[in-house]
Amino acid sequence: MNETELVEAFKTQMRTDPDVASAVAAIRVLLEFLKRDKGETIQGLRANLKNAIETLSGVDSSVAVSSGGELFLRFISLTSLENPDYSKCKEIMIERGELFLRRISLSRNKIAQLCRTFIKDGGRILTHAYSKVVLKVLEDAAEAKKRFSVYITESQPDQAGQKMAKALTKLGIPVTVILDAAVGYIMEKVDLVIVGAEGVVENGGIINKIGTNQMAVCAKAQNKPFYVVAESFKFVRLFPLNQQDVPDKFKYKADTLKKSEDLTVEHPFVDYTSPSLITLLFTDLGVLTPSAVSDELIKLYL
Repeated sequence: MNETELVEAFKTQMRTDPDVASAVAAIRVLLEFLKRDKGETIQGLRANLKNAIETLSGVDSSVAVSSGGELFLRFISLTSLENPDYSKCKEIMIERGELFLRRISLSRNKIAQLCRTFIKDGGRILTHAYSKVVLKVLEDAAEAKKRFSVYITESQPDQAGQKMAKALTKLGIPVTVILDAAVGYIMEKVDLVIVGAEGVVENGGIINKIGTNQMAVCAKAQNKPFYVVAESFKFVRLFPLNQQDVPDKFKYKADTLKKSEDLTVEHPFVDYTSPSLITLLFTDLGVLTPSAVSDELIKLYL
């Protein structure tokens, strides 16, 4: 499976299944790559997989593709060195890869079940941009016959909030699109904030669509709960302390990184929200406080 085939397979996954998380699509492609790899050593196979992850990160620069790929490689390699027979090792790695894929495919449902109880009847919820996990949480709450309304930011520059508003309207959930600049104005009307995350970093903070940080700051100032919903494959080994610490490879879209000669004139697509602004994180590993994230990250990589 060469680089062109790898990229095309990933794009096909995203086209044919628009609801799939980009990291899940990447892991499906990596699993197929693993099955087709013609390498003759475990070391060579690992090196090929690392190169494949880098290639996919060049197509989709989101934190989730990078962290999901890294966790996939870590998970399938746990037992790879216990058997001296290469073909047997590869067979075990494929089995573990399929197990990993099955587990992460169930993540959203687990998160929705955990978060549903925090949405009360008559509640007013503020969310940001377009998040498939947030959408699943709200859909699950609506199916449980809970009555609530949603405010959604338009989320410039791509107006992802409009896409989210359409999806919520289809589910019969009352929704109001607001200006990004109106977050502080609307905050006093809402009961809680729920956002997704592109990545969850070691200190329990998050990297997410630009505008998330200002929403968290406003929520903290007005004593509103700020909840994050994110799958564990988005946990990434990064420890930013401020916006400048977020690597450029995550901060900008893949095509911007390729085309721009001067990133200082480009608008970043994500920002960093510190753990002190986050109330709880709902993940497939359970409901976590920001301080518990580092412990869970250690478990994932042990």
